[in-house]
Amino acid sequence: MITVTSTTDTLKSLSDEGVSIWLDDLSRKRIESGNLAELIGKQHVVGVTTNPSIFQAAIGSGEGYEEQLADLAVRGVTVDEAVRMMTTADVRAAADILRPVYDATGGRDGRVSIEVDPRLAHETAATVAEAKQLSWLVDRPNVMIKIPATKAGLPAITEVIGLGISVNVTLIFSLERYREVMDAYLAGLEKAQAAGIDLASIHSVASFFVSRVDSEIDKRLAKVGTDEALALKGTAALANARLAYEAYEDVFGGGRWTALGGARANKQRPLWASTGVKDPSYKDTLYVDELVAPGTVNTMPEATLLATADHGDIHGDAVSGGYAQARADLAAVERLGISYDEVVQQLEDEGVAKFEAAWGDLLDAVATSLSSKGVEGE
Repeated sequence: MITVTSTTDTLKSLSDEGVSIWLDDLSRKRIESGNLAELIGKQHVVGVTTNPSIFQAAIGSGEGYEEQLADLAVRGVTVDEAVRMMTTADVRAAADILRPVYDATGGRDGRVSIEVDPRLAHETAATVAEAKQLSWLVDRPNVMIKIPATKAGLPAITEVIGLGISVNVTLIFSLERYREVMDAYLAGLEKAQAAGIDLASIHSVASFFVSRVDSEIDKRLAKVGTDEALALKGTAALANARLAYEAYEDVFGGGRWTALGGARANKQRPLWASTGVKDPSYKDTLYVDELVAPGTVNTMPEATLLATADHGDIHGDAVSGGYAQARADLAAVERLGISYDEVVQQLEDEGVAKFEAAWGDLLDAVATSLSSKGVEGE
């Protein structure tokens, strides 16, 4: 874990531009050491996101979880139950630390996200049931339940929002799927309104993934190998995200939204996810500097957060008005024979698979820990 020593002027500038800074990481050590509270107090962090990979790294290390694991072993709980007890305990503690931010922002920020079991990504009814269970287990008003934007996830989003539960929609890669996500959210709000639920109490973000788009398309551009192809490296992810923001402006500027907004509903904010740069030849704050836009969230791994604090270049809205260039960039990639639809579907499939694998590794690690304490944990 990195000690915070950098100045916060750049992060304040980012916040002042209307970007909510969330931390894409959580562990018991981060909570108990006071590091999370320090990031909130000094680095303008106003939210936390988690995913199966983050919990696999945190709990798999065992650090800070020994006592709870011993207690769970004595109780003879299953591995699945042990994992949920540990992950929800961390999310509950983080939600308590962020509660003042939640109160100060009227529920807009101060949020902590926890994901449904990734093995349920293609099962609508099971996803809804898991979301309800997680909301009950965490039992904090500032929790957000993460639901993947798979085809099966879309009706689950509507159902869960309709129950009045705030949702972070994750693993969005394509513009078409993003519009479907926004539609699912609006349908959920309409369902909640019909049930008499106060729409002001429901919040949502749509996690649009960034760096993985460049990773895959850059790889394909390198294979093409021409000067034209190589000149397009590093353009696709930003273009995709900027066109997503255009879609957001379109949907939340339309008539269907107007009626819901008049009933005190909250817009579903775009959240830039996967903003850690994976290509070392790119500036490490690329997906922060170039995706500044009002009403967005940027969830960053700690290294990206501190890099932004140290040398980020925040120069106002870097998204609005760049739509024509963004379309041109994606069209240029398509002309080289790289299928946008194929890439984004591949990334969605890989994203679900990676989270499933991380969850499996976490279950295995916890099973081993429980077994070592004298419990089989099956």
